[in-house]
Amino acid sequence: MKSFIYIITDRNRNNLHVGLCTDLLKTLEFYSEMPTLFFDSSKHLTRLVYFEEINSEEQAMDRFKYVSTFTRAQKEKMIRSANSDWMDLTKGLKIEQEMYSRAAMRPAVTSARKSLTF
Repeated sequence: MKSFIYIITDRNRNNLHVGLCTDLLKTLEFYSEMPTLFFDSSKHLTRLVYFEEINSEEQAMDRFKYVSTFTRAQKEKMIRSANSDWMDLTKGLKIEQEMYSRAAMRPAVTSARKSLTF
């Protein structure tokens, strides 16, 4: 089962939170619905700035434990290597999910084609 290691931050980049989940979009939705659950109102964690997709839960847990021990400078270096502008990656994930869900909803194309005669 796929797991995700992610780093989210607030709009001022004051806090960097490392997390582990199996459904990244649901987790980000949870953060947006409950902004003051873990932090006070001035520290809304709303921007996904880094994530890794890992196929094994054990490997994901090991990676999470490893990344959680990083200093702030190490986390910033890791983020900049993949997302140098610190862009919010949530929008891209939502667009990608919509594309895949639309592709799954399309009817299958039949192999029989109508021949055109002139």
